[in-house]
Formats: sequence, structure tokens, C-alpha cells
Amino acid sequence: MEEIVEIKAFVPAKDYEQSKAFYRDLGFTQASDGGGVAYFHHGNCSFLLQDFYRQEHAENFMMHVLVKDIHAWRKKVMESGVVEKYEVRLSEVMEQPWGMLDFTLTDPSGVLWRFGENI
Repeated sequence: MEEIVEIKAFVPAKDYEQSKAFYRDLGFTQASDGGGVAYFHHGNCSFLLQDFYRQEHAENFMMHVLVKDIHAWRKKVMESGVVEKYEVRLSEVMEQPWGMLDFTLTDPSGVLWRFGENI
């Protein structure tokens, strides 16, 4: 079978410029931008932000980020200032029945990001 090199999601953006700024402020690196698609990465993990928005799609779209230290990541989110600057929702860290600690962050378009750490 042929090897898969990478898989990325296309994340919708209601306000493309605002969403690009949000992800940069959150600590992602914007590596490229063209044709309504911006490539973001953090280490070896990446996604594509698209200049496309449908409310039903964005509000039912979820990204999952597995991290090594959930409390350090929540602190990083708080210190980035995105919650206040973009008026987005951030939950507390919670223990989930599926064996993870996690918190959620909603981006300016309504996309839910779930940051988790395996217990």
C-alpha cells in the first residue's frame, strides 16, 4: 500500500483575516497564504484555514489537539490574550470518561478546538 505522508483538515473562517490573526496569536506559525487558503503549523502538526464559511458547518466542526501537558497549554492560551481579544469561549480543564484531561476553545468562527492529554 502507498504511504500517506500527511493529512490536514480545512478549517472554515467567517472572517478570514481575523481568523489568521487569531491562530497566529494562539501560537501557530502561518507558513503560507494564497488562493483563500492559509497553511498553519505548530511543530509537526498542521491545518489549512480556508476563506469559506457556512454557519452550520463551522459550528459542527471540531479539531482535536493531543498535548503532553494540558495545564501548560491552557496557561499558554490564557497568556496569549485570545479569549479577551477575540471574545471566544475557553473551558476549564476537565477529566473525561474516555481517559483524558481536556479543555475546549472556540475560535472566532465557532469552530471547537478540543485540547487533550492522555491520563
